[in-house]
Amino acid sequence: MQIKWHYIKMILLLGLVVFLFAFASGKNAKRNIPKPKINFLGEDNLFITSDNVSKLLIQNYGALKNVTKETLDLNVLENALKSNAMIKNAEVYLSVDGTLNAEVEQKTPIARVSTKVSYYIDTDGEYMPLSSNFSARVPLITGYVEKNNLKNLYEVAQKVTNDNFLKTHVYEIHQDKNEKLYLKLRQCNFMVKLGDVEFIDKKVNNLKAFYKKTSKEKTLNNYSVVNLQFENQVICTKI
Repeated sequence: MQIKWHYIKMILLLGLVVFLFAFASGKNAKRNIPKPKINFLGEDNLFITSDNVSKLLIQNYGALKNVTKETLDLNVLENALKSNAMIKNAEVYLSVDGTLNAEVEQKTPIARVSTKVSYYIDTDGEYMPLSSNFSARVPLITGYVEKNNLKNLYEVAQKVTNDNFLKTHVYEIHQDKNEKLYLKLRQCNFMVKLGDVEFIDKKVNNLKAFYKKTSKEKTLNNYSVVNLQFENQVICTKI
């Protein structure tokens, strides 16, 4: 019987390729993880630094340079980063060369609560701690504030963030003990009384009309209170 050397060579070659692939994969899996590479998405202002993120990773896996790829659980690392109050979202992955990469999206503050305890409210209406690395220029929230009852304050802060006029002029949002809301404007002596958040768009439009009219007449600082509580009127108290 004639031996088909061609087929035998093909089988041996295939076996060699499989062996080399398995050997390389096993060796690659046992490689230690080098220092992680951190990439921040979105804004350049860093409330949490690369070193902070690296420390979070190390806290969950010790010195990463002593951890092999086969023992690394990326889900654990992702969840560790997402549990940080500064981080909105995170993705952790290994590149082909074995580098551990973390893509981090920070929370974005829209207002800063300034009471006995200070913290930010972020774009989702959630708590965000202050950062020792960077301070955001956002409106202050003062008065009677409960951490578990931020809904109305968040709605006003969101309106200020998304409205060019309010973003330019409002520097403080105040809530009294009856949960009535007020605004303080830059270079204005008067307090703007919103009352509640009902009809807030209409109230803001009334404020813009009042501001434009009194600025033109140069009577802007003749008032101590501008009351917008009522949907279709602006009630002003003169100084």
